[in-house]
Amino acid sequence: MHVDLLTLYFLAIGTLLASSAMTLWEHRTHPGRSKELKILAAGYTTLAIGCVGIIYRFTLPWVWGSALSNLVMLCGYLLIAHGVATMNGRRYGLASALILAAQALAWAIAGTRWLDVMWMYVTAIPLSLASAMAARELLRGDGRKWGHARNIAVLVTGAHATLYAFRALVLPWLAARYGHAILPTLSKITMYEGVLYSVVLPMTLLRLVREETHSQLLQESQTDYLTRLGNRRWFFEEGARVLRHAGNTTPVSLLAFDLDRFKAINDRYGHKTGDEVLKSFSAIARSVVGPQALLARIGGEEFAALLPDLESAPAQAMGELIVRRFEQAAAHGIDGVGMRTTVSIGLACKEASDATLADLLAAADKALYRAKSQGGNRLVHADGDGDVDKDAQATHA
Repeated sequence: MHVDLLTLYFLAIGTLLASSAMTLWEHRTHPGRSKELKILAAGYTTLAIGCVGIIYRFTLPWVWGSALSNLVMLCGYLLIAHGVATMNGRRYGLASALILAAQALAWAIAGTRWLDVMWMYVTAIPLSLASAMAARELLRGDGRKWGHARNIAVLVTGAHATLYAFRALVLPWLAARYGHAILPTLSKITMYEGVLYSVVLPMTLLRLVREETHSQLLQESQTDYLTRLGNRRWFFEEGARVLRHAGNTTPVSLLAFDLDRFKAINDRYGHKTGDEVLKSFSAIARSVVGPQALLARIGGEEFAALLPDLESAPAQAMGELIVRRFEQAAAHGIDGVGMRTTVSIGLACKEASDATLADLLAAADKALYRAKSQGGNRLVHADGDGDVDKDAQATHA
């Protein structure tokens, strides 16, 4: 079916306006990305206005129609790049202003004398650059788990940047060699790709935002609201994965924590101070066990840390350090109140190859209760059978 260039322009305008409306609507359901979605919607609308300007560019005298429509199109591409960059916490304000100024200056220099060269080749350079900027930001992503949508968006923006780079760098040579008769065909190819771009990129970026929102909701469901550690559900799910990965040869240790006399702290100082005590302990424990450990709040004042690749001795040293630091932090004051609050710890290490996380936690809990029965503020090690060791193995901080 034959489709003329004008029809392709109108098709691109329609898809861009529809994409803008959908993106603007989505900002209501994704408040965390509201600003970015508004910028992207503005970019699609600006591109649509630029397409309208291209259709009617010859109604203005001299080079005004061509220059203005091209600069409006460039603004649209730069807004899209800026919207994607904003997702990463960056901005392209100065860079965008410089690119626009350089393009405006190029139009002023070219005038009517080099209008065709400017329109067919030179204008493609900043458009390619703006698309490459968007692709670069999508690739960076700051380690964010954006899923498959990011790969599609990178492919679309990268292909768009490559097409315009081809138009600026290779097309002049092709036209010189094979004649200008190939230009209408290549222009139509560019428009076909432009229509595809105006459909796929907005839909892909919307999917990207939805995937990110879903990931954040999932993370929230696995996170303790007060301490921002993992919760009990997350600990058991991730812990089972760690044990499967460890197999029969990799050591794994588990520390079970319980804050001593925590109810008395709540009763005497209030729940606000009690919350600060929990947050203080969480921060201390996290700083000691490091990012590789699975650290979670599994009950009111109960915590657990699964330590992959760690044998008994270094795990015990970690636990003893937590005991000392927590006691010192409480003595110096938590929430402006100096108090004596301590922690009891039970330590268990994976002995049997078929040991489950529940087995490890049960063994550590037995050791923990032995520590509390001895006055707390100490670590007690469980033996391989799940019973606590003799009193000589209890470590008092």
